Amino acid sequence: MTSEPLESPEPPENPEASGNPGTDADTDTDAEVGPGLRASLEAILLVADEPVPVVVLAQVLERPRNEVEAELRDLAASYVAEGRGFDLREIAGGWRFYTREDCAPLVERFISDGQEVRLTQAALETLAVVAYRQPVSRARVSAVRGVNCDGVMRTLVLRGLTEEAGTDKETGAILYRTTGYFLERLGLAGLEDLPDLAPFLPENIEDIEDENARS
Repeated sequence: MTSEPLESPEPPENPEASGNPGTDADTDTDAEVGPGLRASLEAILLVADEPVPVVVLAQVLERPRNEVEAELRDLAASYVAEGRGFDLREIAGGWRFYTREDCAPLVERFISDGQEVRLTQAALETLAVVAYRQPVSRARVSAVRGVNCDGVMRTLVLRGLTEEAGTDKETGAILYRTTGYFLERLGLAGLEDLPDLAPFLPENIEDIEDENARS
């Protein structure tokens, strides 16, 4: 009776040789895509003109509220520890960047030294919107121009050309108007002396503003 030879067992498959991604690749697949939480918070708060509540940030970033709040507090502490020129503060139920108190005189000097310097095109356009739409909120000015005007609005206030004029009853947004210094610089006795803009505006100006506000 002839016995058949036994088959040798096949060696175990090498995950690397077979192209099996293994755990490292799995980890890469699950890695977070896009900016991290800290970078995302900084990007949003950099353009905010009012304190942003934690719940709003959590909704926008789709992250747990307690995680967002913890990161905000870590950010604020790190800015203080690093001696940055700005602080991240919790004010009026939200978070916003502010110039550090001992740096404020430098910022004021930087702005005031440019009093006699010609305004940029963006500043002139923004000032015109305030002059003809006052009292008006920053959001409304941005809607008219189709771009964010927060930085330009702060410059106009610091230069004494515009000032706060109460708040909107419906939205609570801060309203702005031109100042006496604005009239003085333009050589006008009053706002009624501003030239009529109607001939230069498109007939559907309201529709354009609403479209910009939604975009």
